[in-house]
Amino acid sequence: MTTPLNWKLVIDTRDAQPLADFWAAALGYEVEDPSTLIAHLLSTGDLPEAAVAEHGGHRVFRGYAAVRHPDDPYDPFTGIGKGRRLLFQDVPEPKTVKNRLHIDVHAGPAGLDALVTRLETLGATRVEEFDKGPAGHWWLMRDPEGNEFCVASG
Repeated sequence: MTTPLNWKLVIDTRDAQPLADFWAAALGYEVEDPSTLIAHLLSTGDLPEAAVAEHGGHRVFRGYAAVRHPDDPYDPFTGIGKGRRLLFQDVPEPKTVKNRLHIDVHAGPAGLDALVTRLETLGATRVEEFDKGPAGHWWLMRDPEGNEFCVASG
């Protein structure tokens, strides 16, 4: 039998930190705090100051951010989650086509309309509503950088 593998979803961005903030708020996740690791790497000379930025009162890796599920384990020294996790990395090229992979967010007890409205207040935009009867009801939306995702009832 094959041992199950750990994984994370990596999302290319123009500005990793604000997009991580959006997804942390959207999903109820926590933005990872790598400041202890960064302080260590700077003190040993293994990380140049140019690779570090400030965001939300913390030192962060320039061009990278991650969010993790609050109930999953993480390494307190590195801040890296060991479970459900999204990593955002800045890339030089802009997004040009539809995503080939996307996140589906399932509405909780408050319902689909309430979740869609909450996500809009965080910076998401509605694109198109789909109602396929017994097959499902969902909204196609875009995050603040234009990445498509779906918000489904149930």
